[in-house]
Amino acid sequence: MVITLENHNPLISVITPAYNAEKFIEATIQSVQAQTYKNWEMVIVDDCSKDHTIEIIQQYQQEDPRIKLIQLQQNSGPAVARNTAIRNAKGRYLAFLDSDDQWTPEKLERQLHFMQEQDIAFSFTQYDVVDEAGTDTGKVIEAPEKVTYTDLLKNNVIGCLTVMIDTEKTGEVEMVNIRSRQDYALWLDLSRRGFQPFGLNQPLAKYREVGNSLSSNKVKMARQNWHVYREIERLSLPKSLWYFGHFVYFKSKKYFLKNS
Repeated sequence: MVITLENHNPLISVITPAYNAEKFIEATIQSVQAQTYKNWEMVIVDDCSKDHTIEIIQQYQQEDPRIKLIQLQQNSGPAVARNTAIRNAKGRYLAFLDSDDQWTPEKLERQLHFMQEQDIAFSFTQYDVVDEAGTDTGKVIEAPEKVTYTDLLKNNVIGCLTVMIDTEKTGEVEMVNIRSRQDYALWLDLSRRGFQPFGLNQPLAKYREVGNSLSSNKVKMARQNWHVYREIERLSLPKSLWYFGHFVYFKSKKYFLKNS
């Protein structure tokens, strides 16, 4: 890819769903404002928060016009919130960041350079895991150089908070409207359509483990994974059982390593 003046400094749209995020949203916004790459917009979609999330976002909006706030009229879940943000995004690139996670300052700059230099449509990075208070747990989730559709069916190694997509290459993207694993379904869809995910193995984001989050409920996650296999990817029963076995293996391995 030849980097011209037109694509050297493209707008990056940060996609952020928010619900009752008053404890963390300020740190999330500040991590975007601290980016060394400045040509971004942050599209935050509030899913009918009942706390002070909206007031906090509005305070930052007044000082930084790059921050956009959209308020849903009824609680609809993260897929609807993300899709609403995507539809209202103006940037060529989409970068995903949930309202309790953070980026390191060079995240956008390094990842954009990586994608432009390698002519990549879909990328993700390594990330660190912090606890609810933001303290580093010492746990690092590595980013393999690249993964295939089959790899992803066995084990989702892509952290949503690290993903960047070049929509000029992929065309419009949308997440399936399910309560969780909608990001995983999108990664599968993109990779199945030939947009292979490439990993940048640098720790450029911080994932916050929150006790009551949807992703923390292992039974629900397992059910949603099965739903993705059978209803979204339309895999046969034998294939679904094969890949679900891998899912259980990798999650069990992760659990025992965490508690060893």
